[in-house]
Amino acid sequence: MLTGGLAALAASAPPARAAVRVADLRGTIDVAEFGVRPNASDDQSRLLQTAIDAAASRGRALFLPGGRYTVANLRLPSGIRLVGLPGQTRFDYQGGGGHLLYCEKGAAVGLEGIRFDGGNRLLGEYTPALLHFVDVDDLEIAGCAITGSAKSALALDRCGGRILGNRISGAGDAGIRSIEATGLSITDNHVHDCGNAGILVYRWQAGEDGSLVSGNRIERIAARSGGTGQNGNGINVFRAHGVVVRGNRVTDCAFSAIRSNAGSNIVIQGNSCLRSGETAIYSEFGFQGAVIADNLVDGGAIGISIANFLDGGRLANCSGNLVRNIVNTGPYPAEVQGFGIGIAVEADTVLTGNVVDSVARFGLHMGWGEYLRDVSATSNVVRGAPTGVAVTVVEGAGPAVIASNLISGADKGAVVGYRWTEAATGDLTRGGAADGFDHLAIRDNLVR
Repeated sequence: MLTGGLAALAASAPPARAAVRVADLRGTIDVAEFGVRPNASDDQSRLLQTAIDAAASRGRALFLPGGRYTVANLRLPSGIRLVGLPGQTRFDYQGGGGHLLYCEKGAAVGLEGIRFDGGNRLLGEYTPALLHFVDVDDLEIAGCAITGSAKSALALDRCGGRILGNRISGAGDAGIRSIEATGLSITDNHVHDCGNAGILVYRWQAGEDGSLVSGNRIERIAARSGGTGQNGNGINVFRAHGVVVRGNRVTDCAFSAIRSNAGSNIVIQGNSCLRSGETAIYSEFGFQGAVIADNLVDGGAIGISIANFLDGGRLANCSGNLVRNIVNTGPYPAEVQGFGIGIAVEADTVLTGNVVDSVARFGLHMGWGEYLRDVSATSNVVRGAPTGVAVTVVEGAGPAVIASNLISGADKGAVVGYRWTEAATGDLTRGGAADGFDHLAIRDNLVR
């Protein structure tokens, strides 16, 4: 209800314009004002672009009634907000060699309740995604669906804001690709059936990123472009520091459910990682600082790997995880220590309170050759592994404590010293067996 001056303004205006002004005052503009027709057979791009520009200049949201809009190469100005009816308003990408939506240098941009369908049509050579946003300070994409992109579904370059509650599927490359974010939250999205990645959080140069990736459901991520881990990951962090990956459910990925490469100060907590093709959770290469806690891993060729001390990978807390059903086969011929490992660690790491059950080779794997330093494995439960703990005894390896663990059913030894790929000792939990390995403290383990 309009009162006072607003009521007088509406009453004094001509009838045709009164409806428009009332709509303006209520905060939205209907695209019908600009001749845009849902379910029209012709291309609506020009008319819709006019409506978008007008809405932004008036400081109003643009409302799109339910129906199909055939469009391409739309540019979103700063301040625009497009609002549709969830499940009813649909943008179909028309043509090939361009994009569907593009926005650059926007202060605040929003999309809500719209389905964007790429139809697997060709995108431009330098177009990374069906929807591409660059230098948008406050971006909100909520309750939308993005499907059928020939490349990535959603590309974000140097953006902040919220990607919230969207359904993203059928992307040829990644579902969501963020590079050099500036305060970005990616939460409660459903990303599935994508060609190379679910959610990517990348930086061109290593540095603080701080993205929050939480509550997402990610399923069936392939590795169509091949490789040994560059593709095929549900959530992939690369060179981005300070990222939090929490409470996601990630299933059926060709490689890792969650993979952090050179991401320092990362938190990977409370995620459910099922049926991974390679390492379920990975913190690798030149990282310093990782908390990997309270995750559930069921299925994979390695459960959790905290690796690459050779390249500066160090400093981690790995606690409270449950890892089970780890097999000895992966998506490529086994390298280095091979597959079939519950949890593998190398440097400056606390490994405590984890439960590892039913793995093909090693419950815990500590160090690789001389690459072991200051690792403590205490109060873990390891059962159903042929070797409970494999620890390196190569010259130059640093200190390790293996204490107060419960190791059950390890018929090849509860704790065994390894020289690279070969067993070099018997069971080191037996009296006197660890003598001569001054870098190891092995005590108070219960072996059943």
